[in-house]
Amino acid sequence: MRAVGYKRSLPIDQIEALIDLEIDKPAPQKRDLLVQVKAVSVNPVDTKVRKRADPPGGEARILGFDATGEVAAVGPDVTLFKAGDEVWYAGSIIRPGTNSEFHLVDERIVGHKPKSLDFAAAAALPLTSITAWEMLFDRFAIAQGGAEGKSLLIVGGAGGVGSIAIQLARMLTRLTVIATASRPETRDWCKKLGAHHVVDHSKPMGEQLKGIGHRFVDYIFGVTESGQHFDTICDAIAPQGRFGLIDDPKSLDVAKLKGKSASLHWEAMFTRSTFQTADMDAQHRLLNEVAAMVDKGTIRTTVAENFGKITAANLRRAHAQVESGTTRGKIVLEGF
Repeated sequence: MRAVGYKRSLPIDQIEALIDLEIDKPAPQKRDLLVQVKAVSVNPVDTKVRKRADPPGGEARILGFDATGEVAAVGPDVTLFKAGDEVWYAGSIIRPGTNSEFHLVDERIVGHKPKSLDFAAAAALPLTSITAWEMLFDRFAIAQGGAEGKSLLIVGGAGGVGSIAIQLARMLTRLTVIATASRPETRDWCKKLGAHHVVDHSKPMGEQLKGIGHRFVDYIFGVTESGQHFDTICDAIAPQGRFGLIDDPKSLDVAKLKGKSASLHWEAMFTRSTFQTADMDAQHRLLNEVAAMVDKGTIRTTVAENFGKITAANLRRAHAQVESGTTRGKIVLEGF
């Protein structure tokens, strides 16, 4: 079957940074679904893994996490799906990725695809939805329908995670949602997704927050450049507030949070699948909930661009765009 992967960790402008491959079609075991992949999206984690290290022994590593497709076969212990079901999911970082015609995934981290979206539009949402949902409702422990009078600042509101976090916070809580964006088109994007306020993270944010009546913010979600903005975050966070992040700053002086008794929370959406946690099927349930919200029209896809077929050339272009740090929403690719 066709796939796209890499054998050497190279800059994305090198033609061998991602290459077209022919590999064997896998067979499902235990709780695996064998999914015929219809569409994928590209996330920052794809580029980070590619740049991290060479695969062992000259082997090829297949990247890709977000996927939509149709169940082609099921393992003997599967109970949640059957052949022919249309699904969406974000995969596991410890297994081969979704940039292949057929892909194995544990059913406990898979949801039923929204009926109202085509495969490409749906592929933009799984990884970012899981990440944003787990930060808001697991790490921050915000009650759905609650948080009246509280505020949330999303640092990096126009990217994939920020785009869905804005929508989930608006639809499922009573938070005042403040997003950051630095360009007119990204500011407009955040407002259209439902942010009450948008501030410019390329300028001092403290004065801007004061200007909209939010000297302190109860919850701060660091999507990008958390190290660069950490001093501002520590100044803006409310006493006993919560700061959560998903990016990889080189260092953080967490002692700066002590005076306000503020807490620090990491979110890594692969934790449940990597460690096979007892609540691993929480991702199955939340993806089904997000799908229902999409079908009701309360959540919209965050796809911004479709780069065409799932090929090495198109994926190199998508990786380059993600690495530029200027992506609005999500990039998707569709078909082989």
